[in-house]
Amino acid sequence: MLNHEYLPTVLMLSLTLAGSLQAADFSLSLRQQTDKNQTLQRTIEKQSWKVNETAFIVCDVWDYHHSINAVRRLEEFAPTLNKVLQTARSQGSLIIHSPSDCMDTYKDNPARLRAINSPKAVNLPLSIESWCSRIPAEEKAFYPIDQSDGGEDDDPEEHKAWALKLKGLGRNPGMPWKAQSSLIEIDTNKDFISDKGDEVWNILEQKGIKNVVLLGVHTNMCVLGRPFGLRQLVRNKKNVVLMRDMTDSMYNPKQWPYVDHFTGHDLVISHVERFVCPTITSDQILGGKPFEFKNDSRKIKDVQTLTDLKKVDADSLRKHWNTISLPASPDVQALLQQGKVQWYRSCIRIPSEWVSEKGLTLHLQNSASVVKAWINGNELAINKNAEGACSCLIKPEFINKDDANLLVIRIEDAKAQKNQLHLANLVGKNSLSLAGRWEARLGDDSSWSNIPLPAKFGTSPNVFFEPSK
Repeated sequence: MLNHEYLPTVLMLSLTLAGSLQAADFSLSLRQQTDKNQTLQRTIEKQSWKVNETAFIVCDVWDYHHSINAVRRLEEFAPTLNKVLQTARSQGSLIIHSPSDCMDTYKDNPARLRAINSPKAVNLPLSIESWCSRIPAEEKAFYPIDQSDGGEDDDPEEHKAWALKLKGLGRNPGMPWKAQSSLIEIDTNKDFISDKGDEVWNILEQKGIKNVVLLGVHTNMCVLGRPFGLRQLVRNKKNVVLMRDMTDSMYNPKQWPYVDHFTGHDLVISHVERFVCPTITSDQILGGKPFEFKNDSRKIKDVQTLTDLKKVDADSLRKHWNTISLPASPDVQALLQQGKVQWYRSCIRIPSEWVSEKGLTLHLQNSASVVKAWINGNELAINKNAEGACSCLIKPEFINKDDANLLVIRIEDAKAQKNQLHLANLVGKNSLSLAGRWEARLGDDSSWSNIPLPAKFGTSPNVFFEPSK
């Protein structure tokens, strides 16, 4: 029988133990990669994160997706992701659910209202509400995959059947998500729901969060680019990591560099570790082993890079988009001249204040007899002078203001002597030089004038232009 004389001491000891357990730090192994003597080397840094200074942000773990294979992979690791959140929550960490485009579903949910009512932070970063296509560390990076087709790796017949099923459910097959997956629990008494960068920042600052773990999908699109994603958090000095076994990528093996889906995903993780932030794995929270996809039967995993990723030759230019620099070097000019028709594309963030009522003007310097141009799939009217220089008006309705815009140029019978492109006379005085990295290819296919997804999802950070801040 318990002696009541010692009961206060026992209670105090119990409370002390409970408090110490709740306040225990996360012992993490942060993995990054560095280039040393032209060889990629992985490094592990041990860090201890206070649980009450750590947040877990769940990115776009939707109820449905337009790719059936993406759904299958997500549903495979979602139960483990949910266990990670349960463990982190029970230890005192903050959980933010960020299923983009789904806020109407949660308009009356206490977790959503809690996010909306968070006090505005005094240090709200500039452009925190916007998608982030690249951070300075990526400016010289070489992005390792082509995701411009949208990254779907579905069997065509299965994809058709899946689209029909989504229609039957009353969903838009292109954007079928309306809520977060039911496989992920939301604690309405503790958690937050927001897909807005400023709201998420307000929550982090209100709660004194110094460390952030990003989980969810898809690494090469939303996890990196969302207003609450890795790039924005890194750019604004949060201590952030990606949980690399609780994510996936949108990559189609039929696209360059023509590897299986899981190797393509590895290459994206490698890009993150080299140029964006460290990564960790779920076992560092749960114990046991990191998660692995059941269909990943490769003998060699965790691929860091491939040989000849940067190689540009006539064959590669005819087969897929290649990253080159404009103005082109003599060697690249010689390669481009092997094709009667040349295509170029890049991505540009256009500030709304640069766009007048008439739009803005694109100036092209080239030596071609036939030039065509498109912005976000809209063909532009070309005006050409006697010297061969071209200009075209980009109408305001063609422009994604304060967002990414896909610019595509088709040149026929080009001599490839002055393939330097300029975006000028914006709002009458601002200009942006487009000298730098572009993607190019030889051949002719009208479908190359656009991509299936908005530019911010499908284009590479290799070829991104934006005005200096």
